[in-house]
Amino acid sequence: MEGSAGALRDEGWCPVGTPGIVAMAVMLATFMEVLDSTVVNVSLSHIAGNLSATVDESTWVLTSYLVSNAIVLPATGWLSRVFGRKRFYMFSVIMFVVSSFFCGFAPSLSLLIFFRVLQGLGGGALQPISQAILLESFPIRNRGAGMAIFGIGVVFAPIIGPTLGGWITDNYSWRWIFYINIPIGMLSLIMSQIFVVDPPYLERGTIKIDYIGLGLLALGIGLLQVVLDTGQKHDWFQTSWVAQLAVISAMSLIALIIWELRTPHPIIDLTVFKIKNFAPGVFLMFMLGVALYASMLLLPTLLQTLLGYSAVQSGLAMSPGGIGTLVFMPIVGYLVGKKDARFLIILGLSLLAVSMFMMARYNLQISFWDAAMPRIVMGVGLAFLFVPLATVTFAFFSHEQTGMGTGIFNLLRNIGGSVGIAAVTTILARRTQFHQSQLVGHVSPYDPQYQNWYREVVAGLIAKGQSSLMAQKEALALAYREVIRQATMMSYIDVFWLLGVVMILLIPMVFVMKSSRRHG
Repeated sequence: MEGSAGALRDEGWCPVGTPGIVAMAVMLATFMEVLDSTVVNVSLSHIAGNLSATVDESTWVLTSYLVSNAIVLPATGWLSRVFGRKRFYMFSVIMFVVSSFFCGFAPSLSLLIFFRVLQGLGGGALQPISQAILLESFPIRNRGAGMAIFGIGVVFAPIIGPTLGGWITDNYSWRWIFYINIPIGMLSLIMSQIFVVDPPYLERGTIKIDYIGLGLLALGIGLLQVVLDTGQKHDWFQTSWVAQLAVISAMSLIALIIWELRTPHPIIDLTVFKIKNFAPGVFLMFMLGVALYASMLLLPTLLQTLLGYSAVQSGLAMSPGGIGTLVFMPIVGYLVGKKDARFLIILGLSLLAVSMFMMARYNLQISFWDAAMPRIVMGVGLAFLFVPLATVTFAFFSHEQTGMGTGIFNLLRNIGGSVGIAAVTTILARRTQFHQSQLVGHVSPYDPQYQNWYREVVAGLIAKGQSSLMAQKEALALAYREVIRQATMMSYIDVFWLLGVVMILLIPMVFVMKSSRRHG
């Protein structure tokens, strides 16, 4: 029996279709779900206007999805055992597709938020189950190829999401960003029904429901997501309700860990952290989520707020990064089976650091390709990171443990993304204030350069027909706007430098992991 289990681990489990067809079936659902978590961002102002809401109120369209999504992610392995993995997976796809239709049909913001919660509950299981199926379908020596296909959905989708969302919203309606999920989901459902099969070692049966663990999980992860998504807008812990939610979340998560380690039927099996490579692997994936989602926020906002790009133009500036990922992902998938994946991870972290330092050289006069080139380097770096990291992290897992591990792995990436977005928005606000206070000192009657500029601007405005008093007021307004622009640009540069340094500091963590090369 032990010999047959070992053979399954080495050769993979794929009795109906070839691994490639199975990979395509589950990748479609993953791509659809990840795309939907980013494509909505650029449409919030349109949603708010159409549903008679403020932009701040419309952000709950994002937050509600992320909260429900995060609650399901770590419980995916347990839910798969209770209901059967294929059955639970297909139910999740159906739930995601149906709720997508109702999101597009929603006549009010409150109903849209309600259906986004349902959509998040359906979508939360798709990433970890897809990854578990791929890890099991491919033999260990070819897992890099499976992770490359999965990586196209997880890494490429958020890169093209803003561009696609902007184009659909500008040319059709924001409702179509939800309707496009229906044909993709139906195709994935048909292919999954035909080609995806539950393996024999995945026993389905009645399991005692861990009500306490489920409640603590929902409370802790849900409130954490709310705090991360809304904290900056409400000045973090200076607002009492944000501080209270943070305390309740922390206490719930601590209680969850203690409870799950002691209960005989845990909803999250924390013993998987004892498996080689998993703890450092999920930490690196958490930091990868920080870098990926933070950079996806920084570049479009910089281009739109400081350089006057439209949503579609800023999306196009990010798109070459997706091409870099798409081209190199299969190459890296091949190399993982031939080389020590840890060195590929180091190369990926180095490329991410280089891309961040390239962005730290931005200024207010950069061209389109100046903005796009660092994204290409980052796209290649993500290809060298995601595939080897997933392969090494799960190298020592048995098939029975994979479902639980992938749920935690994907949860940490998503939370890393939320932490990254929260951190960079806070740092941007604080550093902008700092640089503004420094620059204002130069806008002074005692600064010769400023006085020369001021006289030239006033003279130019008077020559255009303005009165002396109006010319002086407009010159001061122009000076203030320029101070804000320069201070904001300098704060972006600070954040890019910080992210680049963080990527370099992560490299030693790679050597904590053991080599995954188990075949010659």
